Amino acid sequence: MAAGKGSNGPNNVVFDLDVTDQQRGKKTLGSSCESEEDRNKPTYCVTDVPPWYLCMFLAMQHYLTSFGAMTSIPLILSEGLCLQHDSLTQSQLINTSFFAGGLITLLQVTFGVRLPILQGGTFALLTPSMAMLSMPEWRCPAWTQNASLVDTSSPIFIEVWQTRMRTLQGSIMVASLLQILIGFSGLIGFLMRFVGPLTIAPTVSLIGLSLYDSVGAKVGSHWGVSAMTTALIILFSQYLRRIPIPVPAYSRAKKLHTSKLYIFQIMPILLGIALSWFVCYLLTITDVLPSDPARYGHLARTDVKGDVLNQAPWFTLPYPGRWGAPAVSVAGAFGMMAGIVCSMAESVGDYHACARLSGAPPPPKHAISRGIGVEGLGSLMAAAFGTGNGTTSFSENVAALGITKVGSRVVILVSGVFMILMGMLGKIGAVFTTIPTPVMGGMFLVMFGVITAAGVSNLQSTDMNSSRNIFVFGFSMFSALVIPNFIMKNPDVLQTGIKEVDQVLRILLTTNMFVGGVLGFFLDNTIPGTKRERGLLTWDKRDPEDSAYAAGTEEVYDLPFGITSRLSSRSWVRYVPFCPREGSRSGDGSPGRRGSEEPLRSTAVTDELAL
Repeated sequence: MAAGKGSNGPNNVVFDLDVTDQQRGKKTLGSSCESEEDRNKPTYCVTDVPPWYLCMFLAMQHYLTSFGAMTSIPLILSEGLCLQHDSLTQSQLINTSFFAGGLITLLQVTFGVRLPILQGGTFALLTPSMAMLSMPEWRCPAWTQNASLVDTSSPIFIEVWQTRMRTLQGSIMVASLLQILIGFSGLIGFLMRFVGPLTIAPTVSLIGLSLYDSVGAKVGSHWGVSAMTTALIILFSQYLRRIPIPVPAYSRAKKLHTSKLYIFQIMPILLGIALSWFVCYLLTITDVLPSDPARYGHLARTDVKGDVLNQAPWFTLPYPGRWGAPAVSVAGAFGMMAGIVCSMAESVGDYHACARLSGAPPPPKHAISRGIGVEGLGSLMAAAFGTGNGTTSFSENVAALGITKVGSRVVILVSGVFMILMGMLGKIGAVFTTIPTPVMGGMFLVMFGVITAAGVSNLQSTDMNSSRNIFVFGFSMFSALVIPNFIMKNPDVLQTGIKEVDQVLRILLTTNMFVGGVLGFFLDNTIPGTKRERGLLTWDKRDPEDSAYAAGTEEVYDLPFGITSRLSSRSWVRYVPFCPREGSRSGDGSPGRRGSEEPLRSTAVTDELAL
């Protein structure tokens, strides 16, 4: 079920606010006398500006919603970069990720697709990154695995991890040029014609499945703490999501009164981590957890990385080239391109979901092309700043729009500013690195499990009674697990005589989502099957809700500051795919076949967590 669709009562309400804008036709959030259609309408649409206090609260909520992905990507990536025992650098990567994500969010909302959609790191690039860093020439030296042998200030150690980071940066920057080209040239519409549910399902599912080994190592550091974290997140997100917490509130009509805050629905992951973290702190100060690093359970202590808080500066300013001049790996660039293609397919779905949930008409081709192009620029910027990752649209925050019913892009702009400010506070990043390893493992257990299920959910529009579809999906998934596993265990099996070709093949064939996506794409487009059987008819249908509560015209996608009106008189504008033109509002925002089922895919991850 897509977030914000077909839900009732508190499942769709984050808090009960007394909004004093009835004269503008706005309805109070959570009104029990609303019709089903009214409940699905956004309270604030794309161009609306909520009261400043609501705007600030929702902006902070979006920031907190992105917390899980924004912190987990640098922490997982640090293993491949040989930074397991360098918490200060890990905190710098987290700060840089938030800072770059905030900048790109402002760029996307202002000049990109112009929808209220947050930008941040992508797991689609994490998989090929880990595949590249696991190659024999990039594997971490044995001494970097021993905390007692690592001197984080040593020039040798710094060169070890920065060499890998610079190569990662350069590879992502080259791959992002592909996204920029596909976006701004308008090719995204042509490519999406050939991408169906049987391509998307294995690709997205394998993002989660491919990380099971890394998650297992973290969970295994203390099964009790990991199980507690997982249980708390499940309890808050699934069982207590409808339970409101009374909080004091003030409005002109009711003065000081009590309002309901659905805190378990807003931030179950943050609450689960915080509570588990606190329990670990109590177990640490009472010495229940062993202080000997060689004993099981030591990594659950909260003082393992305690010095990082003292070492981290209060203020830091990320900048491009912080880790040196980027270097390019041809093999790495090809692997990143596979992740970029997956990220683009997800983002197109996010745009349609975001438009529907924010009361905007379906995004036209020029807006989608511009959005994908800006995401490419964002990946280029994120890599240049040294995040070790790119950028994509956050499905988590799209789902939050359906829950809060506030689709104002001003809220996302403010959230982008929050991300920039938080990225400049060095102590904030340092705090996140002190989260005990098994607590992070418990969070990953939920997060990656839901991402895997979100990929499978794409199959709901296909006929899974068809032996054709069962074969395509099953073969793609199983082959994408077998082939990379075999090559990882037998790295010398690929010997073409050309080193560069061997590296490219090794990275591509050890990237699970690339193998699964390519097999699914090839088989789905070559094996005979009807459009209904393949699930394409459902994707072709325009969701009635896309236009049922659209609050305006395609003018919401026009460029700001009067740029569109100035360009409209230019004859050459018609040849620029990403430029809007006045008088040519087609109402067909589909670059391919994006319709009612696309929002199901893009918001499935966080709908299950009820973020």
